[in-house]
Amino acid sequence: MRTYDLSPLYRSTVGFDRLASIMDNVKSTDSSQSGYPPYNIEKIGDDAYRISIAVAGFTEADLTIEARDGQLIVSGKKAAEEKEVNYLHRGIATRAFEKRFQLADHVRAVGATTENGLLHVDLVREVPEALKPRTIEIVAGGQVEGSIDV
Repeated sequence: MRTYDLSPLYRSTVGFDRLASIMDNVKSTDSSQSGYPPYNIEKIGDDAYRISIAVAGFTEADLTIEARDGQLIVSGKKAAEEKEVNYLHRGIATRAFEKRFQLADHVRAVGATTENGLLHVDLVREVPEALKPRTIEIVAGGQVEGSIDV
């Protein structure tokens, strides 16, 4: 696998230091996580996303969703079966799992639902007003209110 040197990026940007750690984590996360359970990530609007995870055999009580440190962590742990079952074939996996999703700045989970064996986690990007683009008025030859005298 190729390695990339991001040091030129740091010479002309400010605040992207988290980018390198995210890229390092992607490599280690991909190799350590299994494909179980399968999931989809959808973009359902300009600032809306949905993660759908196949959780057949799990109840809402068996699932946990937690947001911390810029990550969304979805885990499932099936309670022990009360009675012994003699399976002739067991193809529905109900083993414990943990899926981690790295979230971008200002993206947060707003809700979760289960439907037809799928867990849907809805996410939105909410950029604070202070960070949204704004135009700056240009005043010709006069003092702008609140400006600094030089």
